[in-house]
Amino acid sequence: MHQLFGNSGRNHLDLACGTGPHVRHFIDFGYQSQGLDINQPMLDIAKTRCPEAHFTLQDMSDFKVSEPLDLITCFLYSIHYNDGIEKLKACFASIYEALAFDGVFCFNVVDKDKINNKLFVRHTASQEDSALTFSSGWEYCGQGDKQSLRLCIEKSTSKDVQVWHDTHPMVAFNFNALMILLKPYFDVHVFEHDYEKLIPWDQTSGNAIFVCVKR
Repeated sequence: MHQLFGNSGRNHLDLACGTGPHVRHFIDFGYQSQGLDINQPMLDIAKTRCPEAHFTLQDMSDFKVSEPLDLITCFLYSIHYNDGIEKLKACFASIYEALAFDGVFCFNVVDKDKINNKLFVRHTASQEDSALTFSSGWEYCGQGDKQSLRLCIEKSTSKDVQVWHDTHPMVAFNFNALMILLKPYFDVHVFEHDYEKLIPWDQTSGNAIFVCVKR
């Protein structure tokens, strides 16, 4: 998407980078990549994973960079971690200021009006003698600008089963409202949530990838 819509530059920033998996990916593809997050222990792990990258402890709703960037990403629905609509607006303003001309901001989101509280996604993995099951699902009450990400991790061994539950509060919006927030800053392109091929958003699905080009 950056090749299609961007300025061909290689300066990249990953917002809410966590332990740095996306920073590692972009470095391996030839980008000068950096990351920011509000969690210092995660940044410490990220620095071990990507020793050549620069990481900063910053809130994505109000961040600064030392030079203009060509590409900013925010994956794993992390844009929803902005604490409310006003913080989301401030985040978009910070992104606009950080990007170079024709720079690209790419992220994925869920439409609050399309959330099914009964649905969960599950992934499994094995680690030595343990089986791990990771489950996640959205929850929205039907009104307002707050939604939740519900998480469950189950670890099974031959001796016992351990289960952890957590709930992450997140900002909620629909795609129409999101477009209104983005359009003062960017030319906006919306695609289906498909990482294998580029497909324009079908106007009905509740998950999408937004590609925003700085005007």
